[in-house]
Amino acid sequence: MKEKILVLEDEIGIRSFVSINLKREGYEVIEAGSGSEAIEKLSKEDDISIALLDVMLPDMSGIEICKFIRQNFDQVGVIMLTAKSQEEDKIEGFISGADDYMVKPFSIKELLVRVSALLRRVKKDETKSKTNEIVSHPFVLDIDKRKLFKNNEEIELTPTEFSIVKYLMTNGSQSLSRDQILKEVWGSNYLYDFKIVDVNIRRIRNKIEDDPSKPKYIQTVWGYGYSFRKED
Repeated sequence: MKEKILVLEDEIGIRSFVSINLKREGYEVIEAGSGSEAIEKLSKEDDISIALLDVMLPDMSGIEICKFIRQNFDQVGVIMLTAKSQEEDKIEGFISGADDYMVKPFSIKELLVRVSALLRRVKKDETKSKTNEIVSHPFVLDIDKRKLFKNNEEIELTPTEFSIVKYLMTNGSQSLSRDQILKEVWGSNYLYDFKIVDVNIRRIRNKIEDDPSKPKYIQTVWGYGYSFRKED
Protein backbone atom coordinates (compact mmCIF):
# COMPACT_ATOMS: atom_id res chain seq x y z
CA MET A 1 0.00 0.00 0.00
CA LYS A 2 1.32 3.44 -0.92
CA GLU A 3 2.14 5.86 1.85
CA LYS A 4 -0.13 8.91 1.84
CA ILE A 5 1.38 12.38 1.99
CA LEU A 6 -0.59 15.59 2.39
CA VAL A 7 0.91 18.59 0.57
CA LEU A 8 -0.47 21.88 1.90
CA GLU A 9 0.80 24.75 -0.26
CA ASP A 10 -1.18 27.70 -1.62
CA GLU A 11 1.20 28.37 -4.52
CA ILE A 12 0.01 26.01 -7.24
CA GLY A 13 3.39 25.89 -9.00
CA ILE A 14 5.26 24.76 -5.88
CA ARG A 15 2.47 22.37 -4.88
CA SER A 16 2.42 20.72 -8.31
CA PHE A 17 6.21 20.43 -8.46
CA VAL A 18 6.42 18.81 -5.01
CA SER A 19 3.45 16.53 -5.72
CA ILE A 20 4.85 15.30 -9.04
CA ASN A 21 8.17 14.38 -7.47
CA LEU A 22 6.52 12.63 -4.55
CA LYS A 23 4.38 10.59 -6.95
CA ARG A 24 7.50 9.62 -8.88
CA GLU A 25 8.85 8.18 -5.64
CA GLY A 26 5.74 6.02 -5.31
CA TYR A 27 3.79 8.02 -2.74
CA GLU A 28 0.07 8.76 -2.88
CA VAL A 29 -0.31 12.54 -2.74
CA ILE A 30 -3.25 14.48 -1.33
CA GLU A 31 -3.15 18.17 -2.22
CA ALA A 32 -4.58 21.14 -0.36
CA GLY A 33 -4.34 24.85 -1.17
CA SER A 34 -5.62 26.29 2.10
CA GLY A 35 -5.71 25.47 5.78
CA SER A 36 -9.44 24.75 5.75
CA GLU A 37 -9.03 22.38 2.81
CA ALA A 38 -6.20 20.61 4.62
CA ILE A 39 -8.36 20.10 7.72
CA GLU A 40 -11.12 18.68 5.51
CA LYS A 41 -8.70 16.27 3.79
CA LEU A 42 -7.16 15.19 7.09
CA SER A 43 -10.61 14.48 8.50
CA LYS A 44 -11.76 12.48 5.46
CA GLU A 45 -8.64 10.58 4.41
CA ASP A 46 -7.44 7.51 6.30
CA ASP A 47 -3.83 6.73 7.12
CA ILE A 48 -2.05 9.91 6.10
CA SER A 49 1.57 9.28 7.09
CA ILE A 50 3.17 12.70 6.58
CA ALA A 51 1.92 16.26 6.15
CA LEU A 52 4.03 18.90 4.36
CA LEU A 53 2.72 22.23 5.63
CA ASP A 54 3.44 25.66 4.18
CA VAL A 55 3.59 28.20 7.00
CA MET A 56 2.18 31.21 5.13
CA LEU A 57 -1.38 30.50 3.97
CA PRO A 58 -4.30 32.75 2.93
CA ASP A 59 -6.71 31.67 5.66
CA MET A 60 -4.64 30.37 8.58
CA SER A 61 -1.02 29.56 9.31
CA GLY A 62 0.64 26.21 8.87
CA ILE A 63 1.46 26.40 12.58
CA GLU A 64 -2.27 26.27 13.35
CA ILE A 65 -2.66 23.23 11.07
CA CYS A 66 0.27 21.56 12.82
CA LYS A 67 -1.43 22.11 16.19
CA PHE A 68 -4.66 20.68 14.76
CA ILE A 69 -2.78 17.57 13.61
CA ARG A 70 -1.15 17.11 17.00
CA GLN A 71 -4.51 17.41 18.75
CA ASN A 72 -6.33 15.01 16.44
CA PHE A 73 -3.87 12.88 14.44
CA ASP A 74 -0.81 12.65 16.64
CA GLN A 75 0.96 9.87 14.70
CA VAL A 76 1.12 11.91 11.48
CA GLY A 77 4.64 13.16 10.75
CA VAL A 78 4.89 16.91 10.05
CA ILE A 79 7.41 18.84 7.95
CA MET A 80 7.02 22.62 7.87
CA LEU A 81 7.79 24.48 4.63
CA THR A 82 8.64 28.09 5.30
CA ALA A 83 10.07 31.10 3.51
CA LYS A 84 11.28 32.44 6.84
CA SER A 85 14.65 31.46 8.23
CA GLN A 86 14.52 33.31 11.53
CA GLU A 87 15.31 31.18 14.55
CA GLU A 88 12.06 32.04 16.35
CA ASP A 89 9.97 30.74 13.44
CA LYS A 90 11.76 27.40 13.51
CA ILE A 91 11.39 27.13 17.28
CA GLU A 92 7.67 28.01 17.06
CA GLY A 93 7.20 25.25 14.53
CA PHE A 94 8.89 22.67 16.72
CA ILE A 95 6.99 23.78 19.82
CA SER A 96 3.72 23.38 17.91
CA GLY A 97 4.69 19.76 17.21
CA ALA A 98 6.54 19.76 13.87
CA ASP A 99 9.06 16.98 13.30
CA ASP A 100 11.14 18.80 10.72
CA TYR A 101 11.33 22.01 8.68
CA MET A 102 12.68 23.20 5.34
CA VAL A 103 13.34 26.79 4.32
CA LYS A 104 12.32 27.89 0.82
CA PRO A 105 13.76 27.69 -1.74
CA PHE A 106 14.66 24.08 -1.00
CA SER A 107 16.15 21.21 -2.98
CA ILE A 108 13.52 18.68 -3.99
CA LYS A 109 16.15 15.97 -3.53
CA GLU A 110 16.69 17.05 0.08
CA LEU A 111 12.94 17.18 0.68
CA LEU A 112 12.56 13.60 -0.57
CA VAL A 113 15.40 12.49 1.73
CA ARG A 114 13.72 14.15 4.71
CA VAL A 115 10.34 12.65 3.83
CA SER A 116 11.93 9.21 3.65
CA ALA A 117 13.75 9.73 6.98
CA LEU A 118 10.59 10.92 8.75
CA LEU A 119 8.61 8.05 7.26
CA ARG A 120 11.09 5.63 8.82
CA ARG A 121 10.50 7.28 12.20
CA VAL A 122 6.75 7.01 11.75
CA LYS A 123 6.92 3.35 10.71
CA LYS A 124 10.23 2.05 12.11
CA ASP A 125 8.83 0.29 15.18
CA GLU A 126 5.95 -1.52 13.48
CA THR A 127 8.03 -4.68 13.02
CA LYS A 128 8.12 -7.15 15.88
CA SER A 129 11.08 -7.15 18.19
CA LYS A 130 12.31 -9.68 20.73
CA THR A 131 11.40 -7.34 23.55
CA ASN A 132 8.17 -5.56 22.72
CA GLU A 133 8.01 -3.49 25.88
CA ILE A 134 10.51 -1.36 27.73
CA VAL A 135 9.64 -1.01 31.41
CA SER A 136 11.10 1.75 33.55
CA HIS A 137 8.81 2.45 36.47
CA PRO A 138 6.39 4.24 36.28
CA PHE A 139 6.66 4.00 32.47
CA VAL A 140 5.94 1.24 30.00
CA LEU A 141 6.88 1.81 26.37
CA ASP A 142 4.94 -0.52 24.05
CA ILE A 143 7.12 -0.72 20.94
CA ASP A 144 4.65 -2.66 18.78
CA LYS A 145 1.76 -0.28 19.44
CA ARG A 146 4.04 2.79 19.62
CA LYS A 147 2.49 3.88 22.89
CA LEU A 148 3.90 5.22 26.16
CA PHE A 149 2.11 4.63 29.45
CA LYS A 150 2.75 6.26 32.81
CA ASN A 151 1.06 4.56 35.75
CA ASN A 152 -1.08 2.69 33.18
CA GLU A 153 -2.31 5.92 31.57
CA GLU A 154 -1.38 6.59 27.95
CA ILE A 155 0.73 9.65 27.10
CA GLU A 156 0.29 10.87 23.52
CA LEU A 157 3.60 11.24 21.68
CA THR A 158 4.45 12.44 18.19
CA PRO A 159 6.56 10.09 16.02
CA THR A 160 9.69 12.10 16.78
CA GLU A 161 8.95 12.25 20.51
CA PHE A 162 8.40 8.48 20.52
CA SER A 163 11.76 7.91 18.82
CA ILE A 164 13.54 10.10 21.38
CA VAL A 165 11.86 8.43 24.36
CA LYS A 166 12.59 4.98 22.95
CA TYR A 167 16.27 5.86 22.45
CA LEU A 168 16.58 7.27 25.98
CA MET A 169 14.76 4.37 27.63
CA THR A 170 16.63 1.74 25.60
CA ASN A 171 19.89 3.14 26.94
CA GLY A 172 18.72 3.12 30.54
CA SER A 173 20.51 5.65 32.72
CA GLN A 174 23.31 6.17 30.21
CA SER A 175 24.08 9.78 29.38
CA LEU A 176 23.44 10.49 25.69
CA SER A 177 24.90 13.51 23.95
CA ARG A 178 22.78 15.86 21.90
CA ASP A 179 24.79 14.75 18.88
CA GLN A 180 23.97 11.08 19.54
CA ILE A 181 20.26 11.87 19.85
CA LEU A 182 20.38 14.02 16.72
CA LYS A 183 21.98 11.27 14.65
CA GLU A 184 19.73 8.52 16.04
CA VAL A 185 16.44 10.35 15.48
CA TRP A 186 17.05 12.73 12.56
CA GLY A 187 19.89 10.91 10.81
CA SER A 188 23.58 11.60 10.29
CA ASN A 189 23.02 13.64 7.12
CA TYR A 190 20.91 16.31 8.81
CA LEU A 191 22.53 19.69 9.31
CA TYR A 192 20.79 20.92 12.45
CA ASP A 193 21.98 22.66 15.54
CA PHE A 194 21.17 21.09 18.87
CA LYS A 195 18.20 23.36 19.59
CA ILE A 196 15.92 20.89 17.78
CA VAL A 197 16.85 18.28 20.40
CA ASP A 198 16.31 20.69 23.29
CA VAL A 199 12.90 21.83 22.03
CA ASN A 200 11.68 18.25 21.63
CA ILE A 201 12.97 17.31 25.09
CA ARG A 202 11.06 20.30 26.49
CA ARG A 203 7.87 19.08 24.79
CA ILE A 204 8.34 15.56 26.14
CA ARG A 205 8.98 16.83 29.67
CA ASN A 206 5.74 18.80 29.54
CA LYS A 207 3.96 15.51 28.86
CA ILE A 208 5.68 13.07 31.21
CA GLU A 209 7.10 14.99 34.16
CA ASP A 210 5.14 15.67 37.34
CA ASP A 211 6.82 19.09 37.40
CA PRO A 212 8.44 19.97 34.04
CA SER A 213 10.40 22.80 35.69
CA LYS A 214 12.06 20.21 37.95
CA PRO A 215 12.42 17.15 35.69
CA LYS A 216 12.86 13.85 37.50
CA TYR A 217 12.86 11.39 34.60
CA ILE A 218 14.61 13.11 31.67
CA GLN A 219 17.58 14.74 33.30
CA THR A 220 19.97 17.23 31.74
CA VAL A 221 23.64 16.36 31.63
CA TRP A 222 24.95 19.91 31.54
CA GLY A 223 27.06 20.76 28.53
CA TYR A 224 26.51 17.29 27.09
CA GLY A 225 23.00 15.93 26.67
CA TYR A 226 20.33 13.96 28.52
CA SER A 227 19.69 10.74 30.41
CA PHE A 228 16.57 8.84 31.41
CA ARG A 229 16.16 7.98 35.10
CA LYS A 230 13.63 5.61 36.57
CA GLU A 231 12.10 5.99 39.99
CA ASP A 232 14.05 4.50 42.88
